[in-house]
Amino acid sequence: SSSLTEVTAFVKRLRRKTDLANMVKTTRTVLNSHSKVTVLRSDLHAVIEQGFLDIPGNLVQKAFRSPEEPQNDIELKCLNDLVSLLTPSTDIRVLLNCVSLNLHAFVIQPSRNKEEFRELASDFHLRWNFLLRTISKAMTLKNTDSSG
Repeated sequence: SSSLTEVTAFVKRLRRKTDLANMVKTTRTVLNSHSKVTVLRSDLHAVIEQGFLDIPGNLVQKAFRSPEEPQNDIELKCLNDLVSLLTPSTDIRVLLNCVSLNLHAFVIQPSRNKEEFRELASDFHLRWNFLLRTISKAMTLKNTDSSG
């Protein structure tokens, strides 16, 4: 039973590392292409600035534009920070450092204890995934050049 638990944990870690390695390889391919980065930046700006809030049935307007909840802008700030660094031949380590700094500022540093950290981390992860899925959906529905 103990061995099975350890093997399962090992397999999960290995899968995460493999997924991350594949994502890095794909990201490097995109970052090394001036035209792909330019198109991606343009599409992201268009979707963020004007497009993805207009999708019928989209909850992002309510979820990310609520004046009563200022923390809702954290995910948009993180995304905008990444997009601003997105240039042809950007080193992926620069992008990872940006994510790390934002996580430290918005999740790790404000946490006063382990339980609050778990809550903040879980909330950020959920909202970040929601934002990225919404943007991906918007880019697909608008048939942007980079959505493929």
